[in-house]
Amino acid sequence: MGSSVDASATETDGDTTETDIDVDADSDTDDYPPLSDSCPFSEGEKVLAYHNLRIYPAKVRRIEFQMNEWKYFVHYLGWSKNWDEWVGMDRLLKFSEENVQKQKALGKKQGIDKNTKPVRASQIKPKNFARGKKWKNDCVTKEAIPVEKLVNIQIPPTLKKQLVDDCEFITHLGQLVRLPRAPTVDKILKKYLDYRIKRDGMISDSAGEILKGLRCYFEKALPVMLLYERERQQYQEAIANNVSPSTIYGAEHLLRLFVKLPELLFHANIEKETSKELQMELLDFLKFLQKNQSAFFLTSYISSA
Repeated sequence: MGSSVDASATETDGDTTETDIDVDADSDTDDYPPLSDSCPFSEGEKVLAYHNLRIYPAKVRRIEFQMNEWKYFVHYLGWSKNWDEWVGMDRLLKFSEENVQKQKALGKKQGIDKNTKPVRASQIKPKNFARGKKWKNDCVTKEAIPVEKLVNIQIPPTLKKQLVDDCEFITHLGQLVRLPRAPTVDKILKKYLDYRIKRDGMISDSAGEILKGLRCYFEKALPVMLLYERERQQYQEAIANNVSPSTIYGAEHLLRLFVKLPELLFHANIEKETSKELQMELLDFLKFLQKNQSAFFLTSYISSA
């Protein structure tokens, strides 16, 4: 997916905003929130939401009246809560048979192959992240995984914006990441390793194992769930001579992995204690990417023609 990053909401308290304003009896009352009955959607309602030229099922989590209009905080069903966002009424549709058909029609228009089966995380078989746990690949998930069972990976706001721009470049502007990238995934991981050793004086065995796991997941997940449709031909050409993707691709595609990691890690059956340690290590790595964002990420892509 790709769309706007989380918008900040104006906090309200009763009938006033953060700045208390005395209102005369004769003053204009247009700034007062309308009755909740006038809101076309309700909290907890299942809806359809536009997101980057496609329509996804979603649920309304919160509703606020901001800048004289209703705003809705939505969660995209089956997606990490990292994609939760505030949207306006123009982005939402009632969950009805008519609108579901509209969703399907738009999907076909966007070039989704109806014969292509959705790929689940459990169908990928990389080595596991930590402590030798075996990957469970005999359970194909048919329903969305409960959020509380997923490793919570908080992607920093500036990197969320990077994901949105990445999506827009490719799906809206029809452009591609220039390959090979510099630095590559391998070099970014090496730079992080050097950074940790310099900062901490050493690097723990578990941190080193996690870096190896990241590379392994990236290699396996890239062709299955980290590419947009228009990138597939470029991928085939890039690895034509058995080249490792980690030596060709860079930060743009590596960052996409972090959107999929919560589901991937769920199927790895990682122990709770290990999960907490992993969460901290992954957050530290994301902060490293954020700190080096201008050096690691492209600001413009190339034409796919």
